[in-house]
Amino acid sequence: MEKISLSEYVKQNGQAKTANLIGVHQTAISKALRAGRKIFLVRQEDGSYKAEECRPFPSQKPSESGKE
Repeated sequence: MEKISLSEYVKQNGQAKTANLIGVHQTAISKALRAGRKIFLVRQEDGSYKAEECRPFPSQKPSESGKE
């Protein structure tokens, strides 16, 4: 199973091709890259790709009141 970062795949293939590959709009790829999201493309056994995101659990969102 081959795993490549979204940013590296985009460098090699462009945003439009990457978006088409995983079934999203080009603007979604652009936004994910600008936000610095840790997204990886994983090549499946049948040659298709799926996208996976690596992020902390639980989410590290600050609370609105400033209290935990």
